[in-house]
Parts: sequence; structure tokens; C-alpha cells
Amino acid sequence: MSGSTSFHAGLSAEKMVERDYEARGYTIAARRFRTRHGELDVIAQKDGCCVFVEVKKSRTHARAAERVSAHQMARLFNCARVYLAAQPNGQDTDCRFDVALVDEAGRIELLENALAA
Repeated sequence: MSGSTSFHAGLSAEKMVERDYEARGYTIAARRFRTRHGELDVIAQKDGCCVFVEVKKSRTHARAAERVSAHQMARLFNCARVYLAAQPNGQDTDCRFDVALVDEAGRIELLENALAA
């Protein structure tokens, strides 16, 4: 897959995941939230909980899951700290990190609280 094709496939996967969260009653608070540390794909909120969602697209869910590295997790945590710093409760904001895996057929497998210690 070329860089451009891969980029657009990723954007499409992010939109699908956003719709999935909205259908489950979440509000999308931010899309592609950028910091000097990197980017958070989707930030959703529901019932006072902030959900940071990393979207991974590949041929299969297993292949997509393989693409979440320790380095990337550290980057996501740093991006989340920046976002939380601007929230009313700051670092005390209830939050979790989900990983949304999207396969080539567009099926979504959601791993809630996937990056918990």
C-alpha cells in the first residue's frame, strides 16, 4: 500500500471508529489531537470519562494489534497528559486508553482499557 493510500485508509478507519463510539453514546471531543509528542487519533467522552482511542488498520485485527509498540504507547501517554492538563480536573480526570482495530473488511474490534498497567 502506498503512503497516500495508507494515509487515506487510516483516515477512513478513524471515521468509522468515531461513528461507532457515537452510536454507543460517546461525544467526540477531538480528532487527530496533535502535540509535540505526537497525535491522538480520537478522543471520546461519556459520563465524565475521557477515552483516548488509538486506531489501527490492517488486513486482519491481529496484524493491526501487532502495530501497537511500547514506544507508541509512551507517546500516547504523553499526548494524553497534554490534553488532560487543559481539562477542568486536570490529571485527575477519569480516563482510559482504548485500541480500535479495523480489518480490511471494515470490521471494528474494540479493546477497551487496552493500555492499562
